Amino acid sequence: QVQLVESGGGLVQAGGSLRLSCAASVPTFSIYAMGWFRRAPGKEREFVGVISSGGSNIYYEESVKGRFTISRDNAKNMVYLQMNSLKPEDTAVYYCAGRLGIARTREVDFTSWGQGTQVTVSS
Repeated sequence: QVQLVESGGGLVQAGGSLRLSCAASVPTFSIYAMGWFRRAPGKEREFVGVISSGGSNIYYEESVKGRFTISRDNAKNMVYLQMNSLKPEDTAVYYCAGRLGIARTREVDFTSWGQGTQVTVSS
């Protein structure tokens, strides 16, 4: 399993931007697909986006398309979530997750999880 640590969360006004980072502690990071999920207050954890191990395939949940961008730096064992045009409904705890193999979008397909970082968007 991979140890994952998210950072970069915080409080931002609607329309603002944040960049979340996720540091992975495994030397074979480059063979892991990495996903971002979020849990809003009172809701189930939901898929946000995923990037394949090499970075060539990226998928997003519909509501964040065009606003969020996932990227990774395999040399640094890092994955990022750039969030622009933030809305109050983006308020949630954001988690990064890893899995060996191809990119998937279901929570159950990921075996490693970070502790989460809080993102709060004020109106």
